[in-house]
Amino acid sequence: MYVIAGLGNPGPKYRGTKHNVGFDTIDILADKYGIAIDFEKHHAACGKGMIEGEKVLLVKPLTFMNLSGEAIAEIVNYYKINPDEELIVVSDDIDLDPGRIRVRAKGSAGGHNGLKNIIARLGTDAFSRVKIGVGAKPHGWDLADWVLAPFDEESEELTAEAKIRAANAVVSVMTEGTDTAMNKYNG
Repeated sequence: MYVIAGLGNPGPKYRGTKHNVGFDTIDILADKYGIAIDFEKHHAACGKGMIEGEKVLLVKPLTFMNLSGEAIAEIVNYYKINPDEELIVVSDDIDLDPGRIRVRAKGSAGGHNGLKNIIARLGTDAFSRVKIGVGAKPHGWDLADWVLAPFDEESEELTAEAKIRAANAVVSVMTEGTDTAMNKYNG
């Protein structure tokens, strides 16, 4: 079984913000594959279903971004999955321009507090991730204010397309492997 976790912050206040592109990507997968996000367990909104013949658990941690690892570690431990092979995390990335995505097999948190908490709670950085570009914070902006702000119109259009590509990249990681997904979607 694959656990596909999209990072974000719960509640209407955060809908449409840069930090919630992971939640949005989970919603795209849920819609495309008819998976209802219909129960809460392990501090997360979850939905069970099938994607391309594989059992999946779609996850939106409800712990707020900086504590995403609390929910994800509980889920990984409860379902006894191997994060190296069966966990895919979708998050925002300020080092990528809006409209860009990047697939990674492992790596550091890169300053992302949600990823940092997941790595700390799991004790490994060896899990697949799909990062969606939200652009660097402008000079004079506080980083938290930037990632919790909505997109401007142009960036929203680019990001809407990137979220669809990110959902496709998640499926590619599952069906073809992370290396193939990296070759298809990075660049």
